[in-house]
Amino acid sequence: MIKDLWLIGIGTGSPAHVTLEGMQALREAAIILLPLKGDDKQDLAALRYAILEAAGSDAEICTFTYPERDPALPYGARVSAWHDEIARRWIAALGPETPPGPVALMVWGDPALYDSTLRIARRLTPCPRLRVVPGITAVQALTAAHAIPLNTVDGPIRVTTGRQLRSHGFPQDEETLVVMLDGACSFRDLDPAGLHIWWGAYLGSEAQLLRAGPLADTAADITATRAEARARHGWIMDTYLLRRSPA
Repeated sequence: MIKDLWLIGIGTGSPAHVTLEGMQALREAAIILLPLKGDDKQDLAALRYAILEAAGSDAEICTFTYPERDPALPYGARVSAWHDEIARRWIAALGPETPPGPVALMVWGDPALYDSTLRIARRLTPCPRLRVVPGITAVQALTAAHAIPLNTVDGPIRVTTGRQLRSHGFPQDEETLVVMLDGACSFRDLDPAGLHIWWGAYLGSEAQLLRAGPLADTAADITATRAEARARHGWIMDTYLLRRSPA
């Protein structure tokens, strides 16, 4: 049983993204639950270890292996079953004894934005006391890397997913769209007229990649760059911002 579970946002690839509060929490945690995602994603675990070293944490490390999603299930059922299995693996990694102090998870980006760690935590019985330490999101890292504002003057923003963009296109009443979790380069399905894109991968890390320009001119380059980078690293995390040009 976990009494206290801390979810600590660690940003998008740079140890400098972790806040002072986050570093302090890593020093105070008794146990760190650390995910392993296969041999082709060793650098993700290495980044977490580097952050722990920078924080001066001497917490016990308990690793667990991420399960695969079942592609035979409908999307909602697939995600729900996957979350159930992740929660089960947390408990299995900790063993039968109640941890002596807070258990912490290092969450990529921020626990509140397109991350399911909070939902998984609430599957635990009994639900532990939750503490969330915010982190820099991919959205913040993207706009900082391109040195652009997230919104226009008095303008709204919609944050969505590649799945939603493929299903519904660019909403007619929106001006600025931030797209996350898009492994299919769904911007290629849009009418590019009047759209500008700012794209980034491995944001905040030494491997950071950036592309920007009119969508009609940059879509093919982004698609090719993304495919080559994913093949080289074995994984990729990227996001992009689309904005309509003023009429």
